[in-house]
Amino acid sequence: MELRNQTSASEFILLGLSENPEQENLLFALFLCMYLVTAMGNLLIILAIKSDSHLQTPTYFFVANLSLVDFCLTTNTIPKMLVNIQTRSKSISCLCCLTQMYFFHFFGIIDSILIAVMAYDRFVAICHPLHYTTIMSPRLCVLMAFSPWVFSFFISLTHILLMVCLVFSGSNEILHYFCDLTPLLRLSCTDTTMNKIFVFTVAGMVLAIPFICILTSYAHITMAIMKVPSANGRKKAFSTCSSHLSVVALLYGTTIGVYLCPSPVHTAMKQKASAVMYTAVTPMLNPFIYSLRNRDLKGALKNLISKKNYLIF
Repeated sequence: MELRNQTSASEFILLGLSENPEQENLLFALFLCMYLVTAMGNLLIILAIKSDSHLQTPTYFFVANLSLVDFCLTTNTIPKMLVNIQTRSKSISCLCCLTQMYFFHFFGIIDSILIAVMAYDRFVAICHPLHYTTIMSPRLCVLMAFSPWVFSFFISLTHILLMVCLVFSGSNEILHYFCDLTPLLRLSCTDTTMNKIFVFTVAGMVLAIPFICILTSYAHITMAIMKVPSANGRKKAFSTCSSHLSVVALLYGTTIGVYLCPSPVHTAMKQKASAVMYTAVTPMLNPFIYSLRNRDLKGALKNLISKKNYLIF
């Protein structure tokens, strides 16, 4: 990356969530615990699904993929922040900054599309239960899970190529705890119109369109459930969607406002708070959301933990 100025040619400064040493110590302990819970929770979900033959279904296949993406998304941002707090060094090289930005958008895009794919899975399961196994074939499931990775690869790469074309001069301080597009674009002394247009275009593709697809799926799901004659049947059908709806609310509630609303509407602190939600809180809560209300997954987790304890002792 070629940055044509003398003050920020080799690195940026991540100001983090706080500049108060006492607050940083508290943040370090808090985010370390959150990261460990996130890593352990998502990895256990993946292992439980892979080890239980009863969970070899399209629904749990997508849940396992979501857990993998959530783990990678969190690992891309939180450990670097923890290292910066611990070492009292907030610098990040240009190459590392671009790499972090690339993988943040790479996994973030996959996350958004994958949740829309899971909504389609729920739609088929509830609206076309007799044809579910035929429609959601292994080949289609692999295609629906793999396609977002390919799409995200090219979109994220385009983001980085556009960033390389920018020139940075003056301040090299990023008002964030990781390298994100919006804070970095503010540091550029060159025209960022193309970057902003691409950001809004991508946001429409990976946030608005999947969100509309989710709303459409659940509109059909709601109509199908309302036709169920028994109250218990309707309650059971709605309960199968509750976990996914909770994840949708967490993810889209914090990302649509950040990337689709004009930047002057948001202060730096609001952007940081929103980023914490979708890089730390949401990936940490997803394993609990999918396991606490799911008997099969809870049973698989108990069996997995029992096997581990048996092997240890």
